[in-house]
Amino acid sequence: MKILAIQNRMGIGDMIIFLPFIEAIAKKYKTSVSILVKENSKAEEYLSKNKNIEKIIYLDRNGKNGRHDGVLGTLKLVKDLKKYEFEQAYIFNSSLRYYLIAKMTGIKNIYQYPLFKKKQQHIVNAAKEFIKLKLDEDVQSNPLINLDDKKIQAAKKIYRIEDAQINILLGIGGSGPTKRIPAETFITFIEKATQQNNCKFFLATGSKKEEQIILNKILKSKFNDKCVPLDKLKINEILPIIKNCKIAICNDSSFSHLSAALNIPTIVLMADTPLLYGSYSPRMFPIIPDGEDIVKHDTLGKEKINPEKIFELYSKLLI
Repeated sequence: MKILAIQNRMGIGDMIIFLPFIEAIAKKYKTSVSILVKENSKAEEYLSKNKNIEKIIYLDRNGKNGRHDGVLGTLKLVKDLKKYEFEQAYIFNSSLRYYLIAKMTGIKNIYQYPLFKKKQQHIVNAAKEFIKLKLDEDVQSNPLINLDDKKIQAAKKIYRIEDAQINILLGIGGSGPTKRIPAETFITFIEKATQQNNCKFFLATGSKKEEQIILNKILKSKFNDKCVPLDKLKINEILPIIKNCKIAICNDSSFSHLSAALNIPTIVLMADTPLLYGSYSPRMFPIIPDGEDIVKHDTLGKEKINPEKIFELYSKLLI
């Protein structure tokens, strides 16, 4: 049985959210499943060794000149998929386009979200209902990434990670400026944490100028000797380091999703995104801006994330 799962949302976080539901298909049919995902999901970095995933096929769409953009791009995608001879397709969206692509590819059995129902669609509940309806399986929103223990031990040695220390991942980056908590908030937390424990901090961020400014402010603080920047590493190189950490404290970014999926208690600083993205996993513990009852798009609360609350929650999770 050759099965294709289509997950066309952007980014690492969305890919991880959908992982348990894609794995449920593989487990139901007792076979690995191929996935069609966007390149910025970076799926190969953390799913290449997943026994439930057969092939990772990248969807090349950027809205302009991607290989799979437009009418001609659709035909190219059909051609690209035909060679795999898929027998079933599970489409995790309500788009008619992907139904037609699967049909044109020659896939006999096509299962999809209800068409034209994208508006206000709950990302987790829609996937749960889809799998329940099509497979009669109740799937929990609890994604997990497994790593080779040899890689974990190797990272521990390379980065001199000691069990006597409290090793902490700080996910200080973010895909947008409204998600990036100021460096001063992290520095205040670092100061409080180091007063209580012998700590080592691993700073995970991207290479964008704005992210580098936050990174450099932290590295130029008096806690420089306790911080290790990870911005030059690939995701698959960072994962074993995260796995060696006791706890993670992250902006709403790829690292909050990755650390929680690695079974690390993760405090998620939710400044400008629906709370769901920082609470769907049982290992996620969200903090919202002071003065807010809920967080959503355009909350614009990055300046109101309270380092005292971060430290308080951190202390509770360490017990």
